[in-house]
Amino acid sequence: MKCSFCDQNITIGTGKTYVKKDGKLLHFCSMKCEKNLLKLKRKPRETAWVRKRRSE
Repeated sequence: MKCSFCDQNITIGTGKTYVKKDGKLLHFCSMKCEKNLLKLKRKPRETAWVRKRRSE
């Protein structure tokens, strides 16, 4: 399973799954990714550290 924000692999038994009101599932590897997407409403393609991680 991959993180919905940074696209990093999530190991089994870790991370968090968030269910939106419309039924869409979002998976997060860390609180940092969760907070950036849900609370701060940032887009992954505009965040520098995500672009670096996705290009690796």
